[in-house]
Amino acid sequence: MTNHTPEQGAGTRPSTLDTQSEEERLRLLETQVQTLADAVRALAQGLENIPTQDDALAVEAAARGARLAHELLLSQGL
Repeated sequence: MTNHTPEQGAGTRPSTLDTQSEEERLRLLETQVQTLADAVRALAQGLENIPTQDDALAVEAAARGARLAHELLLSQGL
């Protein structure tokens, strides 16, 4: 596996600033992944096909799921 981070010599520690930056980046990434998961869930629920459901209702549910997913992504700047 390729490591894309700069290598540190033996005995060197990242500075507090670097650690804080990494923690902030990780928190941001976790938030973005959670938002993407929520958006995918909204899309999937909107696209669920219930056999007894009217086609017009299915289209409405799909549109609602797509709108919700879009709003979730926009709310997080994605």
